[in-house]
Amino acid sequence: MFTWEFAADPYPAYAWLREHAPVHRTALPSGVEAWLVTRYTEARQALADARLSKNPVHHSESAHGKGKVGIPGERSANLMTHLLNIDPPDHTRLRRLVSKAFTPRRVAAFEPRVQELTDRLIDRFAAKGSADLIHEFAFPLPIYAICDLLGVPAEDQDDFRDWAGMMIRHGGGPRGGVARSVKKMRGYLAELIHRKRDALREEGADDLISGLIRASDHGEHLTENEAAAMAFILLFAGFETTVNLIGNGTYALLRHPAQRELLQKSIAAGDTDLLGTAVEELLRYDGPVELATWRFATEDLTLGGARIAEGDPVLVVLAAADRDPSRFVEPDVLDLTRRDNQHLGYGHGIHYCLGAPLARLEGQTALATLLTRLPDLRLAGDPDALRWRGGLIMRGLRSLPVEFTPERS
Repeated sequence: MFTWEFAADPYPAYAWLREHAPVHRTALPSGVEAWLVTRYTEARQALADARLSKNPVHHSESAHGKGKVGIPGERSANLMTHLLNIDPPDHTRLRRLVSKAFTPRRVAAFEPRVQELTDRLIDRFAAKGSADLIHEFAFPLPIYAICDLLGVPAEDQDDFRDWAGMMIRHGGGPRGGVARSVKKMRGYLAELIHRKRDALREEGADDLISGLIRASDHGEHLTENEAAAMAFILLFAGFETTVNLIGNGTYALLRHPAQRELLQKSIAAGDTDLLGTAVEELLRYDGPVELATWRFATEDLTLGGARIAEGDPVLVVLAAADRDPSRFVEPDVLDLTRRDNQHLGYGHGIHYCLGAPLARLEGQTALATLLTRLPDLRLAGDPDALRWRGGLIMRGLRSLPVEFTPERS
């Protein structure tokens, strides 16, 4: 496991684990030993089990081992107090503060901006007849969207794009490249929070960072480190998942022409219902998050017949659970009309992905616009030559070269 060959198609290995060892202890490439949970029933149970903490302080490894879990550089950059690393009551408090930015109403109001960004990016390559859909489309779209939501000034957003690009490029390699980007981002966020706090005295901004500062100033007990960590994790978790949703989703459609044609006809007819179920199926079939983020047992417990000791790390393999034949009919088949689709692509329980409504909006907008504006979109080159990014948590393509009939200006 965890070779480049495995990354290209992990599903046969996950099928074997589901059948023979659904809760299995293994040594990861970092040397850390963790339990992999691959069956749907146990996966859903683990995601909602309060005995499995998100806080790395519960990890039984040495200090050296502790540095090998989580996001590289977050500890040294003082960015640990975010939603992926904390438990109630702090998790409840911080999630309540930031959830206001992701209400259905607020996300719906953001739709025209997402459409504008989508069209602007496609405009840049539509006349060429070819593109790398990861670097020219799937990657910049969520970066610019989350920057807008956070309130990062337009003149600074390319810096964020560079730092985010560093995280993706080094995600499966040396942790130092990611850590350097995290450090730069932390310095920028500290400065931005100070600037926005000064600006709030003069005008009422409506962006997310300003909202966090306002909540802190009104007695919600949000420290500057917490505000910076929250902004950081929303950016970090909010862009790569959507990059992979768009990239993996487009790739799956291009490999399944009958399903893609069905979706195109539906979109052309103005039917948005199939688009909604299609994105859910793409999340299930080859989703953007392969393994849920780290959990640590706070006491000895039994899961799927396996005895997990206090302090042991647990990794829920969402990609395996979402192909479990005991839960999904013909799980290895892409069926955009699938209705009973309680996939775990965005998690389950109190740590269910806060930004899921925004990611769904971006995914639906991106796919619908691509298929409408570039109707004969096709892969350029051999699919077997495509490479998947390394790394433990995320699943995404390094590049996705495509061809199409150029748009006429």
